[in-house]
Amino acid sequence: MSQDLLESRGVSRALDAYVVGAAFNRAGTHAGFGLGDGTIAIGAKEGEWPRIETHDGGLLAIAPDLANGFVSGGDDGKLQRTGLDGAFSTIAKFGSKWVEQVASHGGAASGTYACGVGKNLILFDQAATKLKELPHPSTVTGIAFDAKGKRVAASHYGGASLWFVAAKTDSPRKLEWKGSHIGISIHPAGDAVVTLMQENALHGWRLSDGQHMRMSGYPGKTGSLSWSRGGKWLASSGADAIVLWPFTGGGPMGKPPLELAQIPDVICTMVAFHPQHDIVAAGYVDGTVVMADVTGERVLQVKAPGEGEVTALTWNPQGTLLAFGTEHGRAGIVDLAAR
Repeated sequence: MSQDLLESRGVSRALDAYVVGAAFNRAGTHAGFGLGDGTIAIGAKEGEWPRIETHDGGLLAIAPDLANGFVSGGDDGKLQRTGLDGAFSTIAKFGSKWVEQVASHGGAASGTYACGVGKNLILFDQAATKLKELPHPSTVTGIAFDAKGKRVAASHYGGASLWFVAAKTDSPRKLEWKGSHIGISIHPAGDAVVTLMQENALHGWRLSDGQHMRMSGYPGKTGSLSWSRGGKWLASSGADAIVLWPFTGGGPMGKPPLELAQIPDVICTMVAFHPQHDIVAAGYVDGTVVMADVTGERVLQVKAPGEGEVTALTWNPQGTLLAFGTEHGRAGIVDLAAR
């Protein structure tokens, strides 16, 4: 391929720590790179990238804050808020228990935080007031809000649980399937819930009738899921290509997946659909990052191979910036706005 987009349109830094995850602030101007050493590097297209020592130990998860920064969980037992100015505050402390999952939905006026601590999913409002603590049969391994923020789902051993955030009485809809479920996502229209399985497969439930959806055949671990804007496609990692399952006309059962941007014998580790267009970004175990057009055969190289497995990949809400991070601590932001 010719010059990659990072060289022509991007900026990157060596952060010297494993990039656990990345998130853009709600305004879409800055990316927060959550690092294994407990810090958050705040990156932008220009200027310095300050490092904020948010956690006393390892950072385990990061998401957009309800205001204009980032929310993170760590093995120090804290759920933290970090602003773009570097100031941080504690939403909650859980002692010696790790905060392994975080999510947020909404804005500074009426949003919700969620975190996974052991077997519990705990919800807080925008003022950091605890709303409820929702118990599960085993450790919470993934959290997802639906598009409207009315429901929240958690994955765990034996399936998933779906809760109404504002319910007066809390009783989950239990989505059961044997095995270890290690991540979760909800269809943009709320039609289905899909989990990542320990055994190189996806499992889904159609919510209208409880129909099971089994998506298997992956040679590697399926660690990343991303929906296209309207929910027509579900992108997944775990093969030497981006695997796209069609979610039209009742879901993917009996339909072959589409495979894009194959790199023979190199496993895709991260996927991220563009927020407006049928374009999907993907990162690979060799450090490559690409963008692929679902409707055609066009593939653009965003980042050349090297500097370790891609461990983080996310778009800003406007779809103009793409951020990535790797296991060896390389992080970058690529500007894809029209010129």
